[in-house]
Amino acid sequence: MEWRTGVTTSSKLPKTTLKEDAPYGVHSTLLHGFQSVKSDLSSPHPLEVSEKLYKQSRFETDCKILRSIQGLHAPLKLIAERNAALKVQRLPSLCSSNIMLDTLDGSDEVIGFEDVLNDPNEPEVMGPPHMMMEAQLGLL
Repeated sequence: MEWRTGVTTSSKLPKTTLKEDAPYGVHSTLLHGFQSVKSDLSSPHPLEVSEKLYKQSRFETDCKILRSIQGLHAPLKLIAERNAALKVQRLPSLCSSNIMLDTLDGSDEVIGFEDVLNDPNEPEVMGPPHMMMEAQLGLL
């Protein structure tokens, strides 16, 4: 049906995209949390990307310095120790303190935002342990 302006009603309706992997094409809020619309609406600030990549770029710089000073074995040993520290985790329903990784990185001596006000990626609300374990194993 066309209006007097010549615009069809189908062109005024918003187009929605369905998720292929979700059941019935709908996002499961109970399993995956709330959707973020902010990333669809605006681009991130350039400093936001820089802050997210800060630790990784600092680690790469430290490895380059170690390689030039002590040789190839020093960064390889550091990378192996870091990979071993990343594998140590608690059950999915419990937050891991990652004290071994913090000690290797030297961030255990620094008081930051996440130490005072909690890490935004680790909320205090604990989910159902059985559901979280099934999600980690890929059963859901």
